[in-house]
Amino acid sequence: MNTATAAKTMTQTWQTLCTRADLVPFSGVAAWVETPEGPAQVALFYLPHDPSTSQLPGRTQELYAIDHHDPFSGANVIARGIVGDIQGQPVVASPIYKQHFRLEDGQCLEEESVALRTWKVCFKGDEVWIEA
Repeated sequence: MNTATAAKTMTQTWQTLCTRADLVPFSGVAAWVETPEGPAQVALFYLPHDPSTSQLPGRTQELYAIDHHDPFSGANVIARGIVGDIQGQPVVASPIYKQHFRLEDGQCLEEESVALRTWKVCFKGDEVWIEA
Protein backbone atom coordinates (compact mmCIF):
# COMPACT_ATOMS: atom_id res chain seq x y z
CA MET A 1 0.00 0.00 0.00
CA ASN A 2 1.37 3.42 -0.87
CA THR A 3 0.79 6.81 0.73
CA ALA A 4 -1.73 7.73 -1.97
CA THR A 5 -4.11 5.03 -0.70
CA ALA A 6 -3.51 5.20 3.04
CA ALA A 7 -3.27 7.94 5.63
CA LYS A 8 -1.63 6.78 8.85
CA THR A 9 -1.88 8.13 12.36
CA MET A 10 -0.58 6.61 15.57
CA THR A 11 -3.60 4.35 16.10
CA GLN A 12 -5.41 3.99 12.78
CA THR A 13 -4.98 3.49 9.08
CA TRP A 14 -7.50 4.92 6.67
CA GLN A 15 -7.60 3.51 3.15
CA THR A 16 -9.62 4.17 0.04
CA LEU A 17 -11.98 1.33 -0.66
CA CYS A 18 -14.13 2.34 -3.65
CA THR A 19 -16.16 5.24 -4.99
CA ARG A 20 -19.75 6.32 -4.38
CA ALA A 21 -20.57 5.10 -7.91
CA ASP A 22 -19.60 1.55 -6.84
CA LEU A 23 -22.30 1.52 -4.15
CA VAL A 24 -25.95 0.57 -4.56
CA PRO A 25 -28.34 2.75 -2.53
CA PHE A 26 -30.25 0.84 0.18
CA SER A 27 -28.29 -2.31 -0.56
CA GLY A 28 -24.95 -3.91 0.19
CA VAL A 29 -21.76 -4.52 -1.75
CA ALA A 30 -18.77 -6.65 -0.73
CA ALA A 31 -15.18 -5.41 -0.73
CA TRP A 32 -11.74 -6.45 0.47
CA VAL A 33 -9.91 -4.38 3.08
CA GLU A 34 -6.34 -4.73 4.32
CA THR A 35 -6.16 -5.06 8.10
CA PRO A 36 -3.15 -5.62 10.38
CA GLU A 37 -4.33 -9.26 10.66
CA GLY A 38 -4.49 -9.63 6.86
CA PRO A 39 -7.18 -9.12 4.24
CA ALA A 40 -10.83 -9.16 5.32
CA GLN A 41 -14.13 -9.09 3.48
CA VAL A 42 -16.48 -6.27 4.43
CA ALA A 43 -20.08 -5.58 3.54
CA LEU A 44 -20.71 -1.92 2.75
CA PHE A 45 -24.21 -0.50 3.05
CA TYR A 46 -25.16 2.89 1.62
CA LEU A 47 -28.36 4.35 3.04
CA PRO A 48 -28.70 7.84 1.54
CA HIS A 49 -30.33 10.25 3.95
CA ASP A 50 -33.10 12.53 2.73
CA PRO A 51 -34.74 14.21 5.75
CA SER A 52 -37.94 14.89 3.82
CA THR A 53 -38.59 11.21 3.06
CA SER A 54 -36.63 9.34 5.73
CA GLN A 55 -38.48 6.70 7.70
CA LEU A 56 -35.71 6.97 10.30
CA PRO A 57 -35.66 10.71 11.03
CA GLY A 58 -32.99 10.48 13.76
CA ARG A 59 -30.49 8.67 11.54
CA THR A 60 -27.63 10.79 10.26
CA GLN A 61 -25.18 8.07 9.20
CA GLU A 62 -25.34 7.04 5.53
CA LEU A 63 -22.53 4.52 5.23
CA TYR A 64 -21.89 1.35 7.24
CA ALA A 65 -19.22 -1.35 7.06
CA ILE A 66 -19.60 -4.72 8.80
CA ASP A 67 -18.21 -8.25 8.36
CA HIS A 68 -19.31 -9.94 5.16
CA HIS A 69 -18.95 -13.34 6.89
CA ASP A 70 -22.17 -14.81 8.32
CA PRO A 71 -21.21 -16.59 11.56
CA PHE A 72 -24.30 -18.82 11.46
CA SER A 73 -23.87 -20.28 7.97
CA GLY A 74 -20.11 -19.80 7.61
CA ALA A 75 -20.61 -18.16 4.19
CA ASN A 76 -19.52 -14.71 3.02
CA VAL A 77 -23.01 -13.40 2.20
CA ILE A 78 -23.95 -10.49 4.48
CA ALA A 79 -23.67 -7.90 1.68
CA ARG A 80 -26.40 -9.82 -0.15
CA GLY A 81 -28.82 -9.51 2.78
CA ILE A 82 -32.03 -7.51 2.91
CA VAL A 83 -31.68 -4.03 4.42
CA GLY A 84 -34.43 -2.67 6.63
CA ASP A 85 -35.03 -1.35 10.11
CA ILE A 86 -36.21 -2.82 13.38
CA GLN A 87 -37.42 -0.40 16.04
CA GLY A 88 -35.82 2.48 14.17
CA GLN A 89 -32.38 0.84 13.88
CA PRO A 90 -30.98 0.05 10.40
CA VAL A 91 -30.36 -3.69 10.04
CA VAL A 92 -29.44 -6.31 7.48
CA ALA A 93 -31.00 -9.78 7.46
CA SER A 94 -28.63 -12.58 6.53
CA PRO A 95 -29.79 -14.11 3.24
CA ILE A 96 -29.31 -17.67 4.56
CA TYR A 97 -30.86 -18.08 8.02
CA LYS A 98 -32.36 -14.57 8.29
CA GLN A 99 -30.68 -13.37 11.51
CA HIS A 100 -30.76 -9.57 11.77
CA PHE A 101 -27.60 -7.57 12.40
CA ARG A 102 -27.64 -3.88 13.38
CA LEU A 103 -25.56 -1.91 10.91
CA GLU A 104 -24.28 0.54 13.55
CA ASP A 105 -22.63 -2.01 15.85
CA GLY A 106 -22.97 -5.43 14.15
CA GLN A 107 -25.05 -6.87 17.01
CA CYS A 108 -27.22 -9.87 16.13
CA LEU A 109 -30.77 -9.20 17.33
CA GLU A 110 -31.72 -12.87 17.68
CA GLU A 111 -28.55 -14.02 19.48
CA GLU A 112 -27.05 -11.45 21.85
CA SER A 113 -23.76 -13.36 22.17
CA VAL A 114 -23.04 -12.82 18.43
CA ALA A 115 -21.91 -9.59 16.78
CA LEU A 116 -20.22 -8.84 13.47
CA ARG A 117 -17.09 -6.71 13.39
CA THR A 118 -17.67 -3.14 12.25
CA TRP A 119 -15.38 -0.53 10.73
CA LYS A 120 -15.49 3.24 10.62
CA VAL A 121 -16.24 4.32 7.09
CA CYS A 122 -16.90 7.68 5.47
CA PHE A 123 -17.08 9.60 2.24
CA LYS A 124 -14.25 11.93 1.29
CA GLY A 125 -15.68 13.57 -1.79
CA ASP A 126 -16.83 10.66 -3.93
CA GLU A 127 -14.32 8.22 -2.44
CA VAL A 128 -15.24 5.72 0.26
CA TRP A 129 -12.61 5.51 3.02
CA ILE A 130 -12.43 2.83 5.70
CA GLU A 131 -10.44 2.63 8.91
CA ALA A 132 -8.71 -0.72 9.31
